[in-house]
Amino acid sequence: MNFIVWLIVGGVIGWIASMIMRTDAQQGIFLNIVVGIVGAFLGGLLLSPLFGVGTINSSGLTLATFLVSLGGAVILLAIVNLFRRGRAR
Repeated sequence: MNFIVWLIVGGVIGWIASMIMRTDAQQGIFLNIVVGIVGAFLGGLLLSPLFGVGTINSSGLTLATFLVSLGGAVILLAIVNLFRRGRAR
């Protein structure tokens, strides 16, 4: 059951990050899930040490872990856009 919740929350995080970065029209639900989960991993590497909060991958689901995971997903989409278009947004 935890795996299903992880996929749903990852999809929501990926969807919100794609709305922030204006890439929602290019992504489907599967890519939103991937962006959310990989972004949470990236947020765990970059943002967790700064804020002292875990991510949805490592800790329980709280507002702080959701925001760190969302920040990682936004950073991931910015990096993808930088390589794809030559600019972050």
